[in-house]
Amino acid sequence: MALLLKNAHVIDPQVGLNETADILVRDGKIVEIGQNLTMEKGVERDLAGKIVVPGLVDMHVHLREPGYEQKEDIASGTRAAAHGGFTAVCCMPNTKPIIDSAVGVEYVKSRAAAVGKCRVHVAGSCSQGLAGETLSEMGDMVAHGAVAFTDDGRGVQGAGMMRRVMDYAAQFDRVVMSHCQDEDLVGAGQVNEGVASTRLGMLGWPAEGEEIQIARDIAICRLTGCPLHVQHLSTARGLELVRAAKAEGLPVTCEVTPHHLFLTEDAIGDDYNTFLKVNPPLRTAEDAAALIEGVVDGAVDAIVTDHAPHTEYEKNCEFELAPFGMTGLETALALVITNLVAPGKITWERAVELMAVRPRAILRVERVALEPGAVADLTVVDPEAAWTVEADGFLSKATNSGFIGAELTGRATDVYVAGYATLEDGAIVE
Repeated sequence: MALLLKNAHVIDPQVGLNETADILVRDGKIVEIGQNLTMEKGVERDLAGKIVVPGLVDMHVHLREPGYEQKEDIASGTRAAAHGGFTAVCCMPNTKPIIDSAVGVEYVKSRAAAVGKCRVHVAGSCSQGLAGETLSEMGDMVAHGAVAFTDDGRGVQGAGMMRRVMDYAAQFDRVVMSHCQDEDLVGAGQVNEGVASTRLGMLGWPAEGEEIQIARDIAICRLTGCPLHVQHLSTARGLELVRAAKAEGLPVTCEVTPHHLFLTEDAIGDDYNTFLKVNPPLRTAEDAAALIEGVVDGAVDAIVTDHAPHTEYEKNCEFELAPFGMTGLETALALVITNLVAPGKITWERAVELMAVRPRAILRVERVALEPGAVADLTVVDPEAAWTVEADGFLSKATNSGFIGAELTGRATDVYVAGYATLEDGAIVE
């Protein structure tokens, strides 16, 4: 099959591209990028006014299958991902059963191959059952395609256990993605400790409950040499710890979410909107500003969604009883364009680094670039599309977004995975 994308504005910092050009794709690979390209037979699309970038990757997603299909499943989650412009996601292992063996990895891979609308990379758990006591079958999971390890949702509580996890993962050159949460300190915290917890009359979640484990895991990274990736970083001091580790030359990376960048604890009003209950909690305006600075200056490696879908009935209850998390796959790109690219805080090249280039490098998966010979995983963006976030516009099963009602600019119109369209003109290709 041949595909010719004409008159696109192609952007890829990996190869120094930022110009109008045509892209010729054949048999799932990019054949040529240049001017006035032609082909004898195939599908031709005129993308004048559109931007084409290497396919976006969300390296922190909860697809919920197996076990919680009422919230989301691999079919609906990957449809939402494609709708948001992603050609690949990395799914977290806190399903039911936990993905702590090769069987779980193979199940997700087989389901994704059958019903997926994007690539699905699988992260295995660090410990059996996320209990933090016994190593999961890490070597077997690597052999069956696990790209990383994490006990996301809880985090490894014991320092000795984390040392064993990182010692073992280092043997396979797999990154350990750390959910930094000291449960002894966080306890039953609901919102950021300080002004928000006082104003709302709720148990506080101190920033130190995150920062202590960031410092601990950086120290264990230094001890073991294992690559460490700090998940959903939310505090200014936590980012400073990562900066210091990077300056020391340690293999430490970090990610941030749109909700920690563009929402703060002040967004939680007297309506106690449970869509704003996330883990870690929304922090202060000063924290958000520091994270944005890290995005701008390069300290932050990736923007992820931590897409955490829940049913309506689970979120429609008292704040203290509602589960943590919000959806994000279908709004992340537009939020980055609206709040960072359009105002000139970051360039398109930097956005591509954060949402396509660095996630692949951290996960050690195949490099995707706008160059001949590369796999044709491509995201097409209309940078001028104006739209309003509405619950009935989601393809995810869940609508628990903290950005409902937001007016955004820019969104994906087309997604190609190995040259095949999974999203075309804003609609999923069946």
